[in-house]
Amino acid sequence: MIGSIPILRGLTGFDKGWLRSDIPAGLSIAAVGLPSAIAYPAIAGLPPETGIYASIVAPIAYAIFGPSRLLIVGPDAASMSVLAAAMGTIIAADPPAGGDRVAIAAALALGVGICYILAKLLKLGVLASFLSRPILVGFFAGVSLSILVGQIGRFTGVKIESDGLIHPLVEFLAKSSLIHWPSLILGLAMFALLWIVRLFPFRIPGPILVVIISVALSAIFDFRGQGIAVVGDIPRGLPSFFLPPLHEMPLDKVVTGSVAIFLVSFGSGIVAARSFASRTGDEVDANQELLGLGAANVAPGLFGSFPVSVSDSRTAINLSTGGVSQASGLVSALALIAVLVFLHGALRILPIPALAAILTMAAVSLIDIPELKKIWRISRMEFVFALIAMWGAISFGVLNGVVVAIIATFVYLLRQTMFPRDGLLGRIEGRHGFFDLRRYPEARPVPGAAVFAVQGSILFYNADYVRTRLTSVVKGLPSGTKCLVLDASAITQIDSTGATALEAVAEILVKRNIVFAFADLSDESRVILERAGVITMVGADNIFNGREEALRTLIGDIDQISSPTPASSAL
Repeated sequence: MIGSIPILRGLTGFDKGWLRSDIPAGLSIAAVGLPSAIAYPAIAGLPPETGIYASIVAPIAYAIFGPSRLLIVGPDAASMSVLAAAMGTIIAADPPAGGDRVAIAAALALGVGICYILAKLLKLGVLASFLSRPILVGFFAGVSLSILVGQIGRFTGVKIESDGLIHPLVEFLAKSSLIHWPSLILGLAMFALLWIVRLFPFRIPGPILVVIISVALSAIFDFRGQGIAVVGDIPRGLPSFFLPPLHEMPLDKVVTGSVAIFLVSFGSGIVAARSFASRTGDEVDANQELLGLGAANVAPGLFGSFPVSVSDSRTAINLSTGGVSQASGLVSALALIAVLVFLHGALRILPIPALAAILTMAAVSLIDIPELKKIWRISRMEFVFALIAMWGAISFGVLNGVVVAIIATFVYLLRQTMFPRDGLLGRIEGRHGFFDLRRYPEARPVPGAAVFAVQGSILFYNADYVRTRLTSVVKGLPSGTKCLVLDASAITQIDSTGATALEAVAEILVKRNIVFAFADLSDESRVILERAGVITMVGADNIFNGREEALRTLIGDIDQISSPTPASSAL
């Protein structure tokens, strides 16, 4: 511990014997991560070495500040797509700044890291649930389609200048005569290889096979001389310290882009973290993950790279190969350093169509068809919101798609709470408690009284609906009704607008000479109603601890009211 900042939690209790598991796991992580580290930067138009740099410095930073023993951070296809959109916005706002894409990416990485750290200081780990699972599934499906369209030029050698989903396809059809067939054949062959490895168990991961085979073929047949694009020069050696010139960039665009990347990367990262934690029996500390992921993003920002997130593939490899601590992440970083130093020449001749095949397979894996089917089976409404998020990413671009996904989340939450469940309650002879008259035909109203329950808060956005429902109930009360008891046991919050709505109901009841009473009203809600004058209007004596107490006091002993202890209502 340094002050109040816990460090090296992922290495707590480290034993030298762990290295027998962590070293092989780290080497496997590096082997699996290298192809994506080289390929993913292309999504944002960045040089391939930036992906390797991110895969080196981010795991080191996470190993120091991250809480998990097993999570591995690294480049992520979805976050890269949001990064590409954010970079495009910055370049459009300030074209001179667009000359140094690496500087912009590094600035955004710093911004994302700062977002994480600020969220940690404010204890906003709850943001992990900000984007619901259906929204994320739909959004990633839209992102994957955007990535797929972006690989057309890399597969075919045709320069595509249009943006979006439809325009690039139209442009490609117009330029189809320019297809470089050797590039297309190579790319399709490598994609077929990845698909075969995915369908049939194989000891060597598909991306590694693609890199090895494509590099060997490139060396034998001189792909560059055949007109097939290759990676080209990659700086040799370690990444160096780099402070992006933030003063030369439009800071408002940097901030909004950083927030968008942060929301997507943290939302998807925590979903992944919880998924893996469920397999190991661990608990995910969302607030502490904010610090770990913040450090994992600041580090790439200071070494000329881009934002990262929890890597599903690398974490899965770590688990499957027996990694037991963050030492495996450190070993993977050392292995990638060795690649930069000793395998520099091999990376130079890696063909671009092979990287396009890796990116295409990564994009395909983002489309979670089984999860979409599951969402459809569980909730049609949530499936609609998943489609809205997917449509937003496709139609408005990835960055605006984040906004659409957030708006869809808000709409979904409002939809869930705008129409709280409610109902008139009655009694069933021989049974304790109260029962919804609509759900239980055998239930009967309490003579001389009405008991109405609301399950949900009464706030500004649903107060009018609750008032309308209560008013309709009042108008339908039979003559001789002495009181209306509002069961407030499930009302967690009332605001000033809700208090005004209840005041309007109380005025109607006063005119009809019917007592308005509250049962199980929370202390917080009672304070609001007192300040609004509602308690004064209905009378402090008409606030009761439960429905039984309210009914006995207001209408006396009745046979139907015989329950010796309070019971929950069945709505």
